[in-house]
Amino acid sequence: MNQDPQTDIEPTTPDESGPPPRRRRAGWFVSILIFVLIAGATLVGGGMVMLHRAYTDPGPLAADTRVIIPRGASGRMIGGALAETGVVADPRLFALAVRVFAPEQPLRAGEYAFPARISLRDAVAKLQSGEMVLRRLTIAEGLTTREILAQISAVDGLSGDVPEPGDIAEGALLPETYHYSWGDDRGGLVQRMVEARDEALAQLWPARKAGLPIASPQDAVVLASIVERETGLSEERARVAAVFINRLNRGMRLQSDPTVAYGIAEPGGALDRPLTRADLKVDHPYNTYVHAGLPPGPIANPGLASIEAVLNPSETSDLYFVADGTGGHAFARTLAEHNRNVARWRRIQRELRRSK
Repeated sequence: MNQDPQTDIEPTTPDESGPPPRRRRAGWFVSILIFVLIAGATLVGGGMVMLHRAYTDPGPLAADTRVIIPRGASGRMIGGALAETGVVADPRLFALAVRVFAPEQPLRAGEYAFPARISLRDAVAKLQSGEMVLRRLTIAEGLTTREILAQISAVDGLSGDVPEPGDIAEGALLPETYHYSWGDDRGGLVQRMVEARDEALAQLWPARKAGLPIASPQDAVVLASIVERETGLSEERARVAAVFINRLNRGMRLQSDPTVAYGIAEPGGALDRPLTRADLKVDHPYNTYVHAGLPPGPIANPGLASIEAVLNPSETSDLYFVADGTGGHAFARTLAEHNRNVARWRRIQRELRRSK
């Protein structure tokens, strides 16, 4: 049967009701996700800005201070020590800042000086660089090895034990000012003193004055130790050394009181009383009133100036000296002149005793 398509078939029209519900939900999810990511990035960025500001701004420390970081301390322990002393505001902030901004280098143990208002960044850099406080230890000239080892043993901030006195020879250490860091080894410091003395001798011995009655660098140390104990005045050392050099050249006994005192004192110690006339007659290897030449070893650890004085003594004919009552000595070329100086010194001693 014939039908008109224009009248029998209705044309279709687009459905304007929108996408299916599932597609609409997916669109909303993407939009929310983008919003959350943007918001999160904003928060993270803001947090990083705040963290960086806390990292670089001046810190809370009110006054300069020192902090000791012990060996083996964890990051949390270090942060706690810094917070406790006021270097940082919060140990957790310190730990976070290290992880975020400076994770490459470890934090080093030691003693550190922090200036007031130091930033967290500078504090971390200091701990990572190992820029530790250098302490000073001054060893006086003329001490025995036993006395020096006792001094080093009592120093705060060093670790380990000193060697036994019998393991370090008398005169083997160079008295000087030494720098050390907290935690350094005591034995290592002693070894530095030994090496310093050896280096000094290696430099001074080749430049010594010609014709000296000193056979070896060790003999120079022996005589320098006597000079060190005889005078504390730097301007006298070369002249005192010359007296002993002149006596050695003439075959005269040194007749040095400090050598006698060393021989009768406790080993490596100091005599706790004045010498007597009887002491000068006691026969022991260090008694230079009894035995000619140098004693068998040093009686102390001489300083660099005394070693230099022995190797380059003054040009003088002096053979004697005695205390002059002013802290120095009166020198003489003849025994008669020396006896007059001795008589003068004894008068001074009597006057001092009467004035007490």
